[in-house]
Amino acid sequence: MPKVSTTTDYASRDASIAINSYTTVLRRPRVPHDVFATYWRDVHGPLCSRIPGLGWYVQNHLNREQDAHLWPAIDGIAPFADYELDGGVEIGFASKADQDVFNAASHILFADEQNMFAATVAYALPNGSRTLVDRIADPIPNGDDGFDRIHVHFGAADGDAGTFATFMTEFAETLAADAAVLKLRLHVPDRYDNAEPAPPAPNVDHLVPPERARIAVIELAFESPLTRRAFFESDAFTATHAAQKAHIAYVSAFAVSGVYTYVRDKQLTTAGLRGSRQAQLIERLGANNQVAADVRGLMHTGSVD
Repeated sequence: MPKVSTTTDYASRDASIAINSYTTVLRRPRVPHDVFATYWRDVHGPLCSRIPGLGWYVQNHLNREQDAHLWPAIDGIAPFADYELDGGVEIGFASKADQDVFNAASHILFADEQNMFAATVAYALPNGSRTLVDRIADPIPNGDDGFDRIHVHFGAADGDAGTFATFMTEFAETLAADAAVLKLRLHVPDRYDNAEPAPPAPNVDHLVPPERARIAVIELAFESPLTRRAFFESDAFTATHAAQKAHIAYVSAFAVSGVYTYVRDKQLTTAGLRGSRQAQLIERLGANNQVAADVRGLMHTGSVD
């Protein structure tokens, strides 16, 4: 049964990540989805987790087959054209010094992207992201935790960065105030510049059309799709329609099929150390020895000392 608190808000536990990035990923078209997902979770994930400097690393896998009623259609706001995604990634740091350490070694990671990704676009969040509410107890989910999760991508209606950021913040605060919203995390990145494509992964596309240069992303979690649909029909949400039309030109929503946490607070999770599916097996069998300090040290360093 999913664990949710009616009294505790865990939002503050994300505040240690001062610098963040949100990267959209699209798999290579001739790589089957199950192969892609397995490789990303259990090969690429542990590789990224070991790059020094990391404070936060989370893979959000998106489900292309679930798109009905994820976000209400509003007259005047169009979906992004030709926008398919297979995931959204957060890579975060506690400090600029940590980010510099990561960047110096990241070529090892980015050289691997061409094995599974057709396109990746890293949106920079030099001032971090913001979790407005989080009543989900588990700080390191590793799979489908039973909640109804979506990522909603918004394109700005005009080029004024400050106006768009202010609106998205106020809009997110309005949504987060409703009891139906179990989690809301807001990303308002810097404008993406095709002249400086990121991340620097070879043989992978990093370009975006103009309408996806200035975006914002809201991560939402509800108890169920029924709860989500009822929320969209509520007076509190419908009252935001006019303001949405004034500030948002494009919107596309993506269903989350699983959330996989590899690094939190600079510490490797079991998924980060061993791989996501291996961590699930360890938990399912209650293999406590596999999470003991001596085994973790052996797997991390190759030494029993």
